[in-house]
Amino acid sequence: MKQVRIGMIGARGRGGIAKYWHQPDGRSIVVGAADIYPEKLEEFKQEVNPDAFVTTDYRELIARDDIDAIAVTSPDFCHEEHAVAALKAGKHVFCEKPLAITVDGCDNILQAWQESGKKLMVGFNMRYMNMFRTMKEIVDSGVIGEIKAVWVRHFVGWGGYFYFHDWHANSKNSTGLLLQKGSHDIDIIHWITGRYATKVSAFGGLDFYGGDKPNDLTCPTCNEKETCTEASPGHLIECAFREEVNVEDNNMVIMELEGGIKASYLQCHFTPDYQRNYTFIGTEGRMENNELENKVYVWTRSSNSSRELSNRVYEVKEAKGTHGGADPNICRDFVDMILDGKEPVATPLAGRMSVAVGCAATESIRSGGGVVQVSPTPDLSTLQGIGQ
Repeated sequence: MKQVRIGMIGARGRGGIAKYWHQPDGRSIVVGAADIYPEKLEEFKQEVNPDAFVTTDYRELIARDDIDAIAVTSPDFCHEEHAVAALKAGKHVFCEKPLAITVDGCDNILQAWQESGKKLMVGFNMRYMNMFRTMKEIVDSGVIGEIKAVWVRHFVGWGGYFYFHDWHANSKNSTGLLLQKGSHDIDIIHWITGRYATKVSAFGGLDFYGGDKPNDLTCPTCNEKETCTEASPGHLIECAFREEVNVEDNNMVIMELEGGIKASYLQCHFTPDYQRNYTFIGTEGRMENNELENKVYVWTRSSNSSRELSNRVYEVKEAKGTHGGADPNICRDFVDMILDGKEPVATPLAGRMSVAVGCAATESIRSGGGVVQVSPTPDLSTLQGIGQ
């Protein structure tokens, strides 16, 4: 194979990354898409490939012999069904994060992957951002020593728009926002430390959104749209204060990782600004990022090591492409994995473990904040039967 022929399940939204795969004269080409909304399929044909096969039934897409790989960019609650079906149909699969909305769902995907003999990749694009690649390199260099503590603050500006004006706001569709939004951050904690979380305790609540508005109320039809702080500025228009909203908008999680590393993750969806602030503290120093400045700071502590000679400031370079330049890189890696056998930066197991932590933390929140054990990493050689 010299060119990967890709089909998209989910034509718009996150499916917009199709533009990075559609390189007719290159190593990949997007030849099809499935979506339940015909208008999105029409937009897909106009913006990506006018000759693509399109359908409102994803099963017709994965049944095609002229498609080698499937990108699952559908809503979170569809990932398990779509990924499993594609793998069973003999397709390589790119699955957007979170891998699924339950641990069992993740394990079902892993089992289908192991049985298929095909390639599976999880869409953890933060691993491809220059900011977090820089932080990973710093930790791996040993300059801050052995990591003992991690503190993460996630200010989710526009959280109301992206997560409370549509399907994300109901737990039956997402389990909770520690999966949909927090899976990125949990994964970065795992990746940079090189350790998975083993137990969690968490507190959270629906402290701002939700309420008693009708479930069918939309912003354009609301008589309060001129004064409401959450009036939608775009195409996501369901009322953020409707009755069915039941996912937490304010979360605080404490984790213990393998090796005794302590970590905390704070997430708020009604803050006016957007940034992620990470701090890693090791036996020989501390590292912290500043997204607003696009810099990473390193302070070293006094010791007999040459590492104490200076504190350091890293100016992170800008990158081209969406998500801070991560999307074109992750799309290229998917193709390289299929054509060249390149190992993915994020493994399927990493996708499963971020979900496992998010589920455990959500369980802790909804049961009073007690300690919950994280579902341990499965033995991939003995997957038969797990997740059933």
